Amino acid sequence: MTTINTDNANSKVFIETYGCQMNFNDSEVVASILTAHGYLIVSDIEEADVILVNTCSIRENAETRVWGRLDVFRQLKKKKPSLLVGVLGCMAERLKDKLLEDEKLVDIVVGPDAYRELPILLRSAEEGQKGINVLLSREETYSDISPVRLDKNGVSAFVSIMRGCNNMCTYCVVPYVRGAERSRNPETIVREVQELIDSGYKEVTLLGQNVDSYNWVDGTGERVSFADLLEMVAKLDSRLRVRFSTSHPKDLSDEVLFTMAMYENICNHIHLPVQSGSTRVLELMNRGYTQEYYKNRIEAIRRILPGSSISTDIIAGFCTETEVDHDQTLSLMKWVGYDFAFMFKYSERPNTKAARKMQDDVPEDVKTRRLTEIIELQGKLSEVSKRNDVGKVFEVLVEGVSKKSVDHLYGRTSQNKVVVFPREYSKIGDYVNVEVKDSTSATLLGVIV
Repeated sequence: MTTINTDNANSKVFIETYGCQMNFNDSEVVASILTAHGYLIVSDIEEADVILVNTCSIRENAETRVWGRLDVFRQLKKKKPSLLVGVLGCMAERLKDKLLEDEKLVDIVVGPDAYRELPILLRSAEEGQKGINVLLSREETYSDISPVRLDKNGVSAFVSIMRGCNNMCTYCVVPYVRGAERSRNPETIVREVQELIDSGYKEVTLLGQNVDSYNWVDGTGERVSFADLLEMVAKLDSRLRVRFSTSHPKDLSDEVLFTMAMYENICNHIHLPVQSGSTRVLELMNRGYTQEYYKNRIEAIRRILPGSSISTDIIAGFCTETEVDHDQTLSLMKWVGYDFAFMFKYSERPNTKAARKMQDDVPEDVKTRRLTEIIELQGKLSEVSKRNDVGKVFEVLVEGVSKKSVDHLYGRTSQNKVVVFPREYSKIGDYVNVEVKDSTSATLLGVIV
């Protein structure tokens, strides 16, 4: 691994990441910053001189898992007293004081906008001083840093196009831990994607809390919208697959959909979180749209991108949610016919508006029952979605070897559906045409044609 400064050439860093794709991309930024200062990134925790855990605060169980891991790291520190442990990311921002209460637990705490300070903070920690920087920034986008790719498949990569969020959904902690929304210079995004193409990558996913609100204005007043950026990236190489996440229903424009329709290499999949099918609950969530408006966006996708798959996020049991509200969510799910979904019980996050101003009044057993009903319905919808693909031929980008058999490979269609098929003469990174012969609840099964 190439390094610039060899002062810390013997220091080995193990990075463990929790949460969303943005966090995984942040870990790659951290790896780039540290390798430039002589640190080595290792995949074996037993080798590490430094353990950095990049954390998530979106749901309570994500934080609970991290606390459990910190207890494990405490035991490792007993065996190796010189070992340094750092907490990065959203949890560092939210729980900085609590993390530093136990002197033997954590040595450094660094928020999402302070990763450039890591080498300095690590040196201070080596000298016995606690390192902390959780200041949020209105400018930091790490646009000049080429992330070190930690996923070794060499096929797919994430590219962050913006940071922070301005939406202030009442249940969400993101604006408090990641700061205000700011877009990255499009020239640096294009440069990073071109570097990935030159390195042999076949697919990029453009990342943002709300990609549709991407908005860059240069010194002359020229504006680059998300649709413009999508086009710029798609035109770099017609064989590069382009994905993005996440869209917000209130900001998803027809311009973005028409851009997707113009370029075959922009994948036909849109993740459009609905959270609830009830307009009343959506207003309490401060989502900025009604059920009717959400349906309008779905109709636009079906009209402009008839071959697109649609996935979503759903929260069960938000404050004051009634059976009528819940039934409206189930009804909307059936109407859309989602291809897949991420589904959760409402988890109150400290300091959000919902926690401060609303009562978490839906009993836990009711939340559990409603979530079960949502999951069961989505299971049926996903089954129908996959069954409808049987007999069709899709171009698949090969991503890896099947967990069940070394004689089978897997990849994804443009619609983001996983297909498993006999490897024959194909290899990871190839594009192959696969005819779908059958499906399971989670996967399409096919053969190369």
